[in-house]
Amino acid sequence: MSAPHILAIDQGTSGTKAILFNAERAIAASATRGLSCSFPRPGFVEQDPIALYRNVIESVRACVEDFRSRGGDPRDIVTCGISNQRETFLLWDDSGAPLCPAVSWQCERSVEICARLRAAGHSAEVTRRTGLLITPYFSATKLVWLMENDPTIRDAVRAGTARFGTIDTWLLYRLTNGAHYATDHTNASRTLLFSIDTLGWDEHLLHALRLEGLRLPPAHPCLHHYGETDFDGVLPRPIGVDAMIGDSHAAAFGEKCFLPGMAKVTLGTGSSILMDVGPQRYEAGHGIVSTICWSMPGTLHYALEGIIVSTGATIAWLRDQVGLVTSTADSETMANAVEDSGGVFVIPAFSGLGSPYWKMNLKASIIGLTFASGKNHIVRAALESIPFQIADVFAAMEQVSGVRPGEVRADGGMTANGFVMQMLADVLGTSVVTIGIADVSALGAATLAGLGVGIYRSLDELGVLPPQTRRLSAGPNADQAKGHYKEWKTILSNLP
Repeated sequence: MSAPHILAIDQGTSGTKAILFNAERAIAASATRGLSCSFPRPGFVEQDPIALYRNVIESVRACVEDFRSRGGDPRDIVTCGISNQRETFLLWDDSGAPLCPAVSWQCERSVEICARLRAAGHSAEVTRRTGLLITPYFSATKLVWLMENDPTIRDAVRAGTARFGTIDTWLLYRLTNGAHYATDHTNASRTLLFSIDTLGWDEHLLHALRLEGLRLPPAHPCLHHYGETDFDGVLPRPIGVDAMIGDSHAAAFGEKCFLPGMAKVTLGTGSSILMDVGPQRYEAGHGIVSTICWSMPGTLHYALEGIIVSTGATIAWLRDQVGLVTSTADSETMANAVEDSGGVFVIPAFSGLGSPYWKMNLKASIIGLTFASGKNHIVRAALESIPFQIADVFAAMEQVSGVRPGEVRADGGMTANGFVMQMLADVLGTSVVTIGIADVSALGAATLAGLGVGIYRSLDELGVLPPQTRRLSAGPNADQAKGHYKEWKTILSNLP
């Protein structure tokens, strides 16, 4: 073996990235394979579990082929880390046959169930135990919907033959031919069934939701030897799956958020804002959830999190549904073509509004249109909605913890949009940092796996920011941006 390499799998909503990192955490090879969702009814979002698994295998196969074409030897791949879309889940039997499609985190089928649970007085208890809110975003209420609407699912759960899992668990089970059934603390903490204090499945909640009989995977630290796989023969020999972690948490780890007060913003389809708060959890409040940031044997850090449903998805809507832009770069040019949004505001509640409002039945709207409004104003307003929503989250976090980060580390595809990034620095009034690595979720998973097999020795060794790091500070238009943000707050406060 010439030099050890780490395989990272970043399984997301729209596809899977397989990336090989060398010991210096530089990318040695990569491949991406797209994945689609289905929308069987309004508000329903699903994915095919078998297609998802094959998507992972094909992305790994293409990555290994890329590595070979660059002169690499697949025998140098020594470990694997997996990051994944979090709240998406499915059920399957002991043979590995799915009992239902994978129900996406974006799916809203359980809106009425959530309202019923809140009306029955369960909110405070659920939040106290899980750190989360009763909302369709999290897994359990959609599982309740399946139980109430699919007799096959209900019978399997009652018979104890239905295995529940988020995508990490599903992949592990299939990759190890059913030998290993497990999850990690971060993914478990997103299900609405897991106690983030005791780090175990909560029997009280399982009973309250009438989910007795459901088979649940053991939950381990993110850094853990989960099993071995050769990825259906793609690799010449089995390697360990030595880390599993939810994608947003992986991004925080990849962004080197190792200390309390460090925060990251992931700008993808939606946006997750995580602030590390250390080994003591804060109670959730003001629309902010409490969750597990990352864990290793003997060490666990909690986080406060705000969840935004539509960020990059808003730009995709502008592009795909109404044809106002052709690309993210196009949207930046159009936003900069006007001095301001002309009083136009886009409320991007395409799948409801997440933190800190949690108005999941709200619909998207454009407010303030006049005959003077043009498409540039609408595009600019849509882009402005991204930093405005992020600022809402950080303001709520400060209410919960009294802490406002000195800088914010940003990742994800929208960081390429200079207008959004500068507006974010202007509205927050703090530095916004990008480390110049696009695939930080994959990097976080790879770093954890590398720690697990001794390629890296400690977090201190990993904490230095790379030389390509960029910092943006508030600019000359910061006062204008804050003024527009104040108008946004007024509009949001008056929504039903």
